[in-house]
Amino acid sequence: MIELTATQVAAATGGRLHADPDVTVTGAVIVDSRQAGPGALFVALPGDRVDGHDFAASAVESGATLVLAARELDGLPTVVVDDPQAALGELARYVLAAARDRADGIVPKVVAVTGSVGKTTTKDLLGQLLGPEVDEGAIVVTKGSLNNEIGLPLTVLRVTTATRYLVLEMGADRVGNIAYLTRIAPPDVGVVLSVGVAHVGIFGSVEAIAKAKAEMVSGVVDGGSVVLNADDLRVAAMAGQVAPGTSVRTFGTIPSADVRAEDILIDAAGRASFTLAVRPGQADEQRADVTLQLVGPHHVNNALAAATVTLGLGVPVAEVATRLSSATPRSPHRMAVTERPDGVTVIDDAYNANPDSMKAGLRTLAVVAGRTRRSVAVLGAMLELGDAARAAHDEIGRLVVRLNIKQLIVVGEGAYHIHEGAMQEGSWGSESIFVPDLDAARELLDASLEPGDVVLVKSSLGSGLWALGDHLSLAKTVEDNHK
Repeated sequence: MIELTATQVAAATGGRLHADPDVTVTGAVIVDSRQAGPGALFVALPGDRVDGHDFAASAVESGATLVLAARELDGLPTVVVDDPQAALGELARYVLAAARDRADGIVPKVVAVTGSVGKTTTKDLLGQLLGPEVDEGAIVVTKGSLNNEIGLPLTVLRVTTATRYLVLEMGADRVGNIAYLTRIAPPDVGVVLSVGVAHVGIFGSVEAIAKAKAEMVSGVVDGGSVVLNADDLRVAAMAGQVAPGTSVRTFGTIPSADVRAEDILIDAAGRASFTLAVRPGQADEQRADVTLQLVGPHHVNNALAAATVTLGLGVPVAEVATRLSSATPRSPHRMAVTERPDGVTVIDDAYNANPDSMKAGLRTLAVVAGRTRRSVAVLGAMLELGDAARAAHDEIGRLVVRLNIKQLIVVGEGAYHIHEGAMQEGSWGSESIFVPDLDAARELLDASLEPGDVVLVKSSLGSGLWALGDHLSLAKTVEDNHK
């Protein structure tokens, strides 16, 4: 965080100051009072279950020097605003604009990533590809999936005078979300990965999702650049919406892409290798070999997106390939692979799910299990699909059968139609099992998993299967350590 006085915070947010004007914020900006430390700014967000105003005193007791709140708080140094969440965004916009307007020193470049799938992996890869180019601490990357109207400003507010790159994940569940986020942090480089059916129940249509993702294209700074997935027709079409003076660079597997993956191979562990082919304008193409450490063929496009950004920022092709080959997973519950001592392989991809990512996860399970190991898919509900939910879950169940997954365990009423689809497609007997909740799934898996099994755990975050992923990844190790 760049140091700010209470007066500056009030000016940035349009708030009313109820504190010593010279009080200074020197620590982090937080929305959780338990994270308060010396010099922090606590933003008191009202909520359906808890109200941040009730925890403001605790934050100040723990060292926070200022509170951003919707009302005066007796005895607490406060900037009062109409809407603390909106004020948080305004504060982030102010801080980033100030950092960019510096006449001397380092000016941060902003890279923003959106898409229906792959955002978190791509920004994690970017953090690793760009990191070696800068001093320690000079790159700020979104933690986890803090990609909304609260998480993104909190990430922006981690900027310091030493920040050279700010890598942001931008999510959307409504038209206008990306436009709002790019107003807070206009990207120097905007990346669009894909247009899928995630949140279609809220958006109403895939066309509306495409419209929302295209807000990234119009949100980049004047003279900035846009990186688009040439393999996705809806994304590729966004090139027609780019403003004059904005450059466009494409990635994908089709021959016309500026940055391509050629000769893709998938090993027995589900990891991809390929030739990174780069067309640098009118000159001859450059090539370099890449072997990813990430599990899943779908990560090839995420790697290409990160490579395209990094190449555009001046890193040579050979160096990009080397860094891609050494990059590792950085966020939990996203194709996280655990090799248990009993010989069971757990693929925990339970942070989120939509039809596209569910299909990718199942294909990865089939590849890793191969012909010699038993494949087990433990699947929960995909949320926010609206009227398309039943058909989407049914389709996943049918795909499980077509991929010859040996065992399907469907968890929870919201996912029931996966089981129904599998039965309609030809599963019989105990090949597909429906269980009502996590406890039943845990009991079944603990009793039935065998050495050599490969288990995929996947669902939307709200379905809660991440807890089952944790259990399966740790259960046998803990058991063995207590023998």
